[in-house]
Amino acid sequence: MNGHHTTINRQEGSFPVREHFCNPGHLTVDLRVTILQGRLRDRQQRKETKQRLIANFCTHREGLNRDLGFVIILQLKMKGLYCHLAESNEDVKFVFQDKESVPHVYDHYVKLQVKVCAFSPLNIKLLMELKLQEDFLPIGREVAGVVLEVGPKVSFFKPNDGVVGILPLDCKESGLSNTLLVHEHSLVKKPENVSWVDAAGTICDGLRAYMALHTHTHVSAGTTVLVMEGANPFGTIVIQLAHHRGAKVISTASTVEDKMYLEGLRPTVGIRQPLVARVVNLYDGKVDLVDSCLEETGGLGVNIVIDCGVQLYSKEDEPVAKQHLPHKHDILSLLSVGGHWVTTVENLQLDPPDSQFLFRKAATISFLNEEVWQLSNMHQGKYLHILKDVMEKLSCGTFRPQLDEPIPIYEASVAMEMVQKKQVKKKQVVRL
Repeated sequence: MNGHHTTINRQEGSFPVREHFCNPGHLTVDLRVTILQGRLRDRQQRKETKQRLIANFCTHREGLNRDLGFVIILQLKMKGLYCHLAESNEDVKFVFQDKESVPHVYDHYVKLQVKVCAFSPLNIKLLMELKLQEDFLPIGREVAGVVLEVGPKVSFFKPNDGVVGILPLDCKESGLSNTLLVHEHSLVKKPENVSWVDAAGTICDGLRAYMALHTHTHVSAGTTVLVMEGANPFGTIVIQLAHHRGAKVISTASTVEDKMYLEGLRPTVGIRQPLVARVVNLYDGKVDLVDSCLEETGGLGVNIVIDCGVQLYSKEDEPVAKQHLPHKHDILSLLSVGGHWVTTVENLQLDPPDSQFLFRKAATISFLNEEVWQLSNMHQGKYLHILKDVMEKLSCGTFRPQLDEPIPIYEASVAMEMVQKKQVKKKQVVRL
């Protein structure tokens, strides 16, 4: 408060506070302060609280903090976003932490200036099982940026190349850092006609879509693909890739807005017919998923099912957040002979009757875990080929990601909390 008072009287600085209260119609005595939070233990906690309040009250858009120069002071010292785990490992907090300067490049590493970073939910359980859990886990692994410097053994890139990639699971650096040291086998070149935002926001969902439709299954013309909850960012990319391969796509919608979005999807090239042949609305409970899929396929069933979660128990025993999802028995019933079920449920349980039902249909179940590429370098060439193909599809307009408006770095902690709690429908992207 005293600092602002001195700045106003001397007419120094570029803060909106001074600009506002130095007008002829205002005096410094008009300035009022509301204490939103006190008893902060140190300077770091004060900075974190300041950023959280700026984001919550949107004072960077309309208010005293709307001058970006005011927030740059925080950005210079808050180099990366990290997840702080509580003792129960259930309550997580996302905080900014100072990081050490990037060491000198060596071997196959490149020094990367990050332009954009995208957020995905953090799989804490997987990190615990792999013994990669730490007190502070780096956030933001989907990055796009410019190569500043290359190591002596780097052969894929040169300085000033635009690149995009996914940071390894054991990476100690946050993707929100200004500069990173990344192995060249984790990056691919970004096409010139692709924006930084689209590149970072598509790379992970594109990888998962390729795994679901090419690694685990073999989508082709004439196959029928059911995409559960296709209005989310991952489902949108799956629908676009399946349609591009000539498959017939069926999707589900849990809200009226999702149904309208799916019905409005059109290709950018060729005949502009709907990408989704049929949208099954599950929000009113009047439509049966199994009957709708069997009717659409002439009673033959669906060749490929890609879920976003299923009910394992009776509806009364499931939490409210899962009650809109189909039951596992519904998925098994609508599968065709020789069909494939690609699931994202890591704790899926099948009873002996379920296994017998799959056996009679000669159907298979695959688990979608995109982290397997980072856990083993056995198929490193195939992994890089997939990332390159994702960028090519994005460059030619086949992929059109569902992204939210880019957010500034001082909103990153709030945005990541919403992503972790699955409170956002669009991909969250931070522009540095």
